[in-house]
Amino acid sequence: MKALKKELQSVAKVLKSLTQKTEKISKKIDKLAKAQAPKKAKARAKPKARKKARPKARAKARPKAGKKARARAKAKPVKRKVARKAPARKKIKVTGSDAVLKLIKRSTKGVGTAALKQKTGFKEKKIRDTIYRLKKQRKIKSVQKGFYVAI
Repeated sequence: MKALKKELQSVAKVLKSLTQKTEKISKKIDKLAKAQAPKKAKARAKPKARKKARPKARAKARPKAGKKARARAKAKPVKRKVARKAPARKKIKVTGSDAVLKLIKRSTKGVGTAALKQKTGFKEKKIRDTIYRLKKQRKIKSVQKGFYVAI
């Protein structure tokens, strides 16, 4: 019985803390909503200002009689869309295995690990790993120990 009471009390404490947390979160959401609401109102205010200017232009065009006057009043300036620049293409990064394979393909007799280390600037561990990967992909084969040729 005592154990049940303790469990109920702990559950009640947890529920209280959860309600407090939810109230804090709801207050933060309300603040964010209020902060964002004026921005939207300002954006809507600009088109209203334009609408007020248009009736004045129509009032000037009304005294003229005939179809031409009506056509002039209805004609609106054509808005041109601003040409946007195309997004810059991201340069494709050359992977370590691509760099090693490129060097091996260039040579006819084969390339040693020391030459690969010197030309690529990679550490020995990285060169060993890339050579292993390229062998598994059947892109290179070893002519002799430490020398590799492209297939």
